[in-house]
Amino acid sequence: MKFLCVPCDSPMTLQTVGPPEGGSLSIVYSCPECGYEMAMLTNAYETQMVQSLGVRIGPATTAAAPGTSGARCPFTAMIPGSEEARPVPASEPPPVRWTAAAEARLEKVPEFVRPMARTGIERFARDKGAPEVDETILDAARDFFGM
Repeated sequence: MKFLCVPCDSPMTLQTVGPPEGGSLSIVYSCPECGYEMAMLTNAYETQMVQSLGVRIGPATTAAAPGTSGARCPFTAMIPGSEEARPVPASEPPPVRWTAAAEARLEKVPEFVRPMARTGIERFARDKGAPEVDETILDAARDFFGM
């Protein structure tokens, strides 16, 4: 995927990448022809989804293609096996218990996204030091992920 400047029909180049704050990532692109800038902001849920899927975003090689800025992919740290990827712990994360009320609320999530929602909520609970997913954790996770 490329971002194109509509008036110039030129590929935009990566200018800045804002660090993930609260899980969100901001990326600014600009047109080399006219200087027009545009920004992309991912919410925490989108950032986590890309991370959990192991989707490769960016150029297939580290060498810059002709006519590009040579900037590195802002998602490199999310790509398993890349040189800048964060180390993945070898051990399984500790299991997180779910209350009956939390399980009932999870059942309302569409079936095709339920496994990803469960994984994200459990990771959120672990990050918060909670050994159990209850309705309070579900509410906090909903607010955090912007849902």
